[in-house]
Amino acid sequence: MKKKKTFKLLAALCLCVAVLYLLQMLLMPKYMDESRDGALIAEYYDNTGNNDVIFIGDCEVYENISPITLWEDYGITSYIRGSPQQMIWQSYYLMEETFRYETPKVVVFNVLSMKYHTPASAGSSDQREAYNRMTLDGMRWSSSKWNSILASMTETEKQWQSIFTYLFPILRYHSRWSELKQDDFTYLFQKEQIGHNGYLMQTGIKPVTAPHMEKPLVDYTFGENSYYYLDKMVALCEEYGVELVLMKAPSLYPVWWDQWDAQMESYAQEHGLKYINFLELVDEIGIDWNTDTYDTGLHLNVYGAEKLASYFGKILSEECGIPDRRGEEAISTLWEEKTQAYYDQKQALESAEQQQGE
Repeated sequence: MKKKKTFKLLAALCLCVAVLYLLQMLLMPKYMDESRDGALIAEYYDNTGNNDVIFIGDCEVYENISPITLWEDYGITSYIRGSPQQMIWQSYYLMEETFRYETPKVVVFNVLSMKYHTPASAGSSDQREAYNRMTLDGMRWSSSKWNSILASMTETEKQWQSIFTYLFPILRYHSRWSELKQDDFTYLFQKEQIGHNGYLMQTGIKPVTAPHMEKPLVDYTFGENSYYYLDKMVALCEEYGVELVLMKAPSLYPVWWDQWDAQMESYAQEHGLKYINFLELVDEIGIDWNTDTYDTGLHLNVYGAEKLASYFGKILSEECGIPDRRGEEAISTLWEEKTQAYYDQKQALESAEQQQGE
């Protein structure tokens, strides 16, 4: 009799856990319609292994460089672990987590997030949490995710109540009942693929019509916390025998100050790293701000992303020794499928843009 009661209790407990899990899956944002870049982090786990180059950073990587072009032009296998306003501590823990799944030959880190040295420096609390969720909710559970959560929260947020909302997202999203849409049910268990090895495609064209202006800063010195995590990146790559490359994407806004650039050049020289400021190479790359951006220079569209990838691929191939893997049958077959999906979406988006313009 006692065993029967215990069995019923365990069955009820399991049912309760299952119901709560399904509710959590239903209520969490799906990022299939709006804020699609929030889906990118979770897509990595279906694409682990055989990536010789891993890009890590914010929208300046996942919207500015095309892994498919790297493959087509140089046979380079790559993946972008990018998310909106990704903070440097989040980049570090994503790098740490990535090494649990694979050891690339090169990791490329976009340095814009050096400007944010603490969570409080990233903007308003609402903005910060929304962007944090797009990175942290998509990560699988590990010590890397836990440490990234702790590093991403401000002192006032470091309460058990706040931490539990990351452990159990249903506590954060329980009020979304009134916001549920068809997508929440359609993509309850299986989502569509949004990115192309982490790249978010944009085909729109919105040229630069005026210079992007920004007020000069009082202090251009990057914070100690930013350098702390950059040092940790250097040490981690050295531990795994991975080359770390620093890059500044060719985005016109936010402004990348000369004083920031000088600090990165100095750091790279001191640590024996390659640092490439693509803003200084726009003409050489062939980027045309009349045709290669979809938002007046904040990000590149697919045409600009392909140009940057073609230029960067030569550096990765010739200076970093990344091999051409187009002769490997299994990998080549896989990337042929990825390439076809890429061009199918490109054609569909271009057709939609054309119809809107008519």
